[in-house]
Amino acid sequence: MLANLGYGSRKEVKQLLKSGAIKVDDAVVKDAKQHVDTAKQSVTLNGEVIEYREFIYLMMNKPQGVLSATEDSACETVIDLLELEDQVYEPFPVGRLDKDTEGLLLITNDGQLAHRLLSPKKHVPKTYFAVIDGEVTEADIDAFSRGVTLDDGYETKPGELKILKPGIRSDIELTITEGKFHQVKRMFQAVGKRVVYLQRISMGPLALDETLELGEYRELTDEEVELLRDYQVK
Repeated sequence: MLANLGYGSRKEVKQLLKSGAIKVDDAVVKDAKQHVDTAKQSVTLNGEVIEYREFIYLMMNKPQGVLSATEDSACETVIDLLELEDQVYEPFPVGRLDKDTEGLLLITNDGQLAHRLLSPKKHVPKTYFAVIDGEVTEADIDAFSRGVTLDDGYETKPGELKILKPGIRSDIELTITEGKFHQVKRMFQAVGKRVVYLQRISMGPLALDETLELGEYRELTDEEVELLRDYQVK
């Protein structure tokens, strides 16, 4: 437990145990094999109460130029942006945002929840704000509502396209239920237009906290976690 929480290697934790620094319910413990029920027992290290959590749930406002990955030899990843106290839980991004895409990214170590949100069978909606080079029209709305053919011949599922600001450079919102590689960019490419800015603003019941600056993150509230766990696509 202590090694997993980042209080040292297993060898270092054994040294802490030998020194008498660790107590369970005010009784000194020196045996590393002793089991502990974190729901009922209190563990302290040098008098400091150790808070154990199995899962961690973080919302990040991902900036451009950062990879949605756990590690990369050449580029900075979203995990690199986390504090060490959060990295020790070994979280991972749920799905991916392109390197040049900003916005909502859920980071957790709850594999079961991540699988539910990412499963193609679940059709979890994801909404994006985008700036488009080219005038988005009602014809585009109609095309997206039926699904468009991507450059590799893949036929997308229907998407809900809204024009927020029309013009030669249009502001739009697009909701899709898939996560194909570069999907939003390729959908607009299919109708002869180009995405020049892309931001994810929601995923299922979770909306981006607009108070988060780019690169900042926060823990989800208990209510937000419950929303994700209970979420059923209508």
